[in-house]
Amino acid sequence: MAFLSEILGHIITDFDGNYVGKLEDLIARELADATHPIVDAVVIQGKNKIIIAPYALVMALFAPSIPLKCRADEIPDYQPAENDIFLSRDVLDKQIIDTNGARVIRVNDLELVRVNGTLYVGNVDIGMLGILRRLGLDKATLRMSSILKFRAPQVFISWDDVELLRHDPFMRLRVPVESISELHPADVAEIISDMNKLESGQLLEALNMEQLADTLEEVETEFQADLVENMSDEKVADLLEEMEPDDAADLLAELPEKRSRGLLALMNKEDSDDVRKLLSYPEDSAGGIMTTEYACVPPNVTAEEAIKYLRETAIDAETLFYVYVTDEQDHLKGVFSLKNLIFANPQARVEEFMEDRVKSVSLTDEQDEVAQTITKYDLLAIPVVDEQNVMHGIVTVDDALDKIIPTAWKKHLPRFYR
Repeated sequence: MAFLSEILGHIITDFDGNYVGKLEDLIARELADATHPIVDAVVIQGKNKIIIAPYALVMALFAPSIPLKCRADEIPDYQPAENDIFLSRDVLDKQIIDTNGARVIRVNDLELVRVNGTLYVGNVDIGMLGILRRLGLDKATLRMSSILKFRAPQVFISWDDVELLRHDPFMRLRVPVESISELHPADVAEIISDMNKLESGQLLEALNMEQLADTLEEVETEFQADLVENMSDEKVADLLEEMEPDDAADLLAELPEKRSRGLLALMNKEDSDDVRKLLSYPEDSAGGIMTTEYACVPPNVTAEEAIKYLRETAIDAETLFYVYVTDEQDHLKGVFSLKNLIFANPQARVEEFMEDRVKSVSLTDEQDEVAQTITKYDLLAIPVVDEQNVMHGIVTVDDALDKIIPTAWKKHLPRFYR
C-alpha cells in the first residue's frame, strides 16, 4: 500500500536530473463514471513559485526522488478545475462524513492505488497508524507490534463512503448528498451534532424539507433553535408546518418571542392553530407535550368502513398503533388497536370490538405523571382529555419520557409513529 504522507516533501527533478522543487500536493479529479477520484496533477513547491504539472509527466511517483518526463522549462501550464481536490490541502486533517458509519471523522492519511497506470484515491486512513506514519514512527510501531505479537490496527473507510466538506469561505458539500439523505434522521442528527455551526448549516441546506424536519425532530430543542437561527423566516415557517405539532411548538417556545409570533403568522392557519393550542399549556404538561394529530373514527361505523375512513383522514396521524373512537363532539368513547381492526369481522361495528375502558390523562397532568401512567399500563401512546372527556390529542411514549430519561438513552427509543 502507498500513502499520501509517504511522498509529500519528496524532491522532484526534471528529465535531465535538475532540481525542480518539492512535492507539495496532489490534485485529484472526480469523474462521473468512477467512485474514486483519479490523481490528475502534482503541485510542486519550486524555489520561488508554485508549479502544477500534469500527473502524466511523472515518471515514478513513489521514489525517493521523483523524476519528470520533460525538462523544467517544458512543463505545460495546468489549470485546476473548480471541483478539483487538493488532497493535502482539502482532505488531509480535515473532517469528513463517514456515511457508512454515520459519523464525523478526521482524515489522518490517504491511500493511493494504481490500477492499469491510473492512480486513484482508494481508502481514507482514520486510524492511529496514519498519524504514526506521518510522524515517521509507523515502521517502528509495526516492528514492535510484531515482536510483542500484537497486531497494530489499521482503520480505513472507502472514499465512496464519505462526504467531503470543503473548508472554503462558502462551505459547500463537494459531492452529491444522496448518501446523506438515505441515512436515518437520527444518524444525520448525530452527524450534525459533531459539526460546527457553519458545517451543520451547509449540510442542512442540502436536505429537502421533509428530511430536514425529520432530522431536527431528532435533536434537542435548544440545538434546533441554534440550527434555524440563520434560516429565513419563510423557510423556518415551512419547516414548522412539516414538523409534528408538538415538536414545532417546542421549537417555537425556544425561539425569541418576537420571532415566534412572526413565524406563526407565516404558517398556514390549520398548522398554526394546532401549535398555538399546544403553546397555551404549560411546557411540561400533557397538553404541552401532546400532538393533535391522531387517528380516530366514529363509533357507529363498521370495521370495513373504519379502514376506508382512516385512509382518508389519518394520513398525518402520529401513530396508528391505536385508533380512538370519538363522537361528533369529540368525546372519547373507546380505543382499539390496528390488529383488532384488521382481524375484526368487516361488518362488525366499531363499538362492538373497541375497548371502552380507556386509560387517559388530563390536559394539566404533569409530564412525569403521564410517563408513569404510560409505563404502568405498557402503552405506546395515551389520549389527553379535558374535564368533559373531550379528546384534545395524544402523548406518545417517546415524548412522555423525553425529559425524564438521560439523553443518551433517548436515542435508543424507537419512534413508534414512523
